[in-house]
Amino acid sequence: MHRSMISALLLLLACPPKPTSELSMPEAPSSPYPETRRVDVVDDYHGTPVPDPYRWLEDSEDSEVRTWIEAQNALTNSYLNTIPERETIRERMTQLWDYERYSSPSQRNGKYFWSYNDGLMNQSVLYTAEDPSAEGTVLLDPNTFSEDGTVALAGTYLNEDATAMVYSVSDAGSDWKTFHLLDVETGEKLPDTLTNIKFSGATWAIDGSGFWYTAYAAEDANQEDLEAVNKAPKLWWHTLGTDQSEDTVVYERPGDPDWSFSSSRTEDGRYHLIYGRKGTESKNQLMVRDLKGDGSVKELIMEFDAYYYVLGNDGPIVYIETDLDAPKGRVIQVDLRKPDRKHWKEVLPEGEDKLRSVSLFGNKMVVSTLKDATSQVRVLDLKSGKELSAVDLPGLGTVWGFGGRRDATETFYTFSGYLSPGSIYRYDIATGESTLFRAPGISMNADDYEVKQQFYASKDGTQVPMFLVHKKGMELDGTNPTYLYGYGGFDISITPRYSTVNRVWLEMGGVVAIANLRGGGEYGADWHDGGRLKNKQNTFDDFIAAAEWLVENDYTSPEKLAISGRSNGGLLVGACMTQRPDLFGAALPGVGVLDMIRFNKFTIGWAWESDYGSPEDPELFPVLYSYSPYHNVKAADYPATMVTTGDHDDRVVPGHSFKFAAELQNQHTGTDPVLIRIETRAGHGAGKPTHLTIAEWTDQWAFLVKELDITLPEDFGPK
Repeated sequence: MHRSMISALLLLLACPPKPTSELSMPEAPSSPYPETRRVDVVDDYHGTPVPDPYRWLEDSEDSEVRTWIEAQNALTNSYLNTIPERETIRERMTQLWDYERYSSPSQRNGKYFWSYNDGLMNQSVLYTAEDPSAEGTVLLDPNTFSEDGTVALAGTYLNEDATAMVYSVSDAGSDWKTFHLLDVETGEKLPDTLTNIKFSGATWAIDGSGFWYTAYAAEDANQEDLEAVNKAPKLWWHTLGTDQSEDTVVYERPGDPDWSFSSSRTEDGRYHLIYGRKGTESKNQLMVRDLKGDGSVKELIMEFDAYYYVLGNDGPIVYIETDLDAPKGRVIQVDLRKPDRKHWKEVLPEGEDKLRSVSLFGNKMVVSTLKDATSQVRVLDLKSGKELSAVDLPGLGTVWGFGGRRDATETFYTFSGYLSPGSIYRYDIATGESTLFRAPGISMNADDYEVKQQFYASKDGTQVPMFLVHKKGMELDGTNPTYLYGYGGFDISITPRYSTVNRVWLEMGGVVAIANLRGGGEYGADWHDGGRLKNKQNTFDDFIAAAEWLVENDYTSPEKLAISGRSNGGLLVGACMTQRPDLFGAALPGVGVLDMIRFNKFTIGWAWESDYGSPEDPELFPVLYSYSPYHNVKAADYPATMVTTGDHDDRVVPGHSFKFAAELQNQHTGTDPVLIRIETRAGHGAGKPTHLTIAEWTDQWAFLVKELDITLPEDFGPK
């Protein structure tokens, strides 16, 4: 998504456990878990004492914490090693992962570019050719970046004539990126190397002389400190062939360290567009530089009252996608010569469905919307807004692509659904015809499975959609192992697409349930607002209601129900399992935001205050404290839990997971295991090599096989 938000914790003495064939909590007072030292740390928030007994676990590089990590991983591995089905799951997961995958081609100056993975490559390879159907030549192979596959290609940015490319590299999943330059013609690496970059692309000047990017001053970067707060980035200009020390600042706000910047330029090269944001909220400012004028920054929109994204221009007339006075989105026209709001004109009014993306081709708009979390695509006349045609999609699913220049005659898009691996289509802009360009290297017998969308009532009566996927003919007898997934935050929409991981679960006889919770973006700004700040509890209520519906309608039972989510979804799982431990048989909180009182004190966590609020705010502190998973762990019988995180996660720092797991192990009164799986040389998830991804999901499915007492079908396994 072009406007997806940049969404953006360890000092204990551990005793390594002895290998055990089964982890259980004995009646005796001894614990099967590594000893985790508690400290007497109490903070005062607005007169409320807030204990933090595992504060020392926030320093992931401390030697005592490293010892604790080793002990916890040893315990988790000893447990997983006792599960006989684990190897069969790994073999089938690996087999299903092993198929050819391509990205949609993009075109620039007669050259096509796409990524390719033969199936089990740790990182996809970038190819180029003059014909998108050709075999192509390798332009960049990230598998050569490191021996273990943990250094990844994070982004590519071509200049106007496709002769040079900026590419960004991430080490061990870090949000910190290094920019390198590549000569596209020769494939040779250029000497330019730029560092201290986070959450930034590269915007080339039309003449190829250089590019704009966002980075931190060296003294503000603190890349070696995985927990350090990052604020006050600046927008820089880099001249090709020069050292980064010579780069100049184009825009900064010294008095507003919470602001961040990104940029783009119009296709004709005239206007440089600067977007200013506070945190991750879907509202931004828009500033414009006329590069044919004096190049000064003109503040066009500064109110932070909506999101504004420039789609393209006809001279001084710019087309902007926005949700100003339109929670589901619309398109307006602004004349930069008369920028006052009274002169703005509406091109595409708000519709019934959420506006997801808009692309401009000639005098046409390709408009993608979400109807109940599934994609629909229409082609409209740019001048009148009249619908010309609809893009006929192969079913309920998700499309992405439709990129290209204003004068393009073709574009490409990818379609995927729960039972449909991603297929690439070529779209003829003049005729409106879609043709299959490249089929995936694997298929799925959709006749064996059923996909349906169910609406259910949340606690306050709000109707919430949920997708259900399972084998046809499945009995609704309350015994089906069910995997319930959710996210519900940051205006992000969870839409149908194929997943090898979910396919393995389906073959294991399980039900996949995916709830589209408030806080997400499925129905526009109102849906997002309904699950953030003081309304955040609605997100948890929606998820709990989904679980209750599954039980009440005999899809499953609490002892057969697992819940899962990552990042903000990890918060979701942590909050729901502490509020309703009786409702779930297992919980898989991944890289979660689990300490809602200190989340804003690390790396980019302060930016999430737009969704969560600040604990320093006396009105929002009690809201955060009421659901903060770490602070709401009490003595109780919790579901079997396996927390997952990466020791190099510099977005949601691993101390969140460390502290939550330690408190769960301390307070748990039941016999089900509470484990933590800590991946080393891994971050928040982006760029994770294939072999580590397969290993992580194998372990999670094996954990659920044991804890939900699943008997695998006789025909399950490698084929």
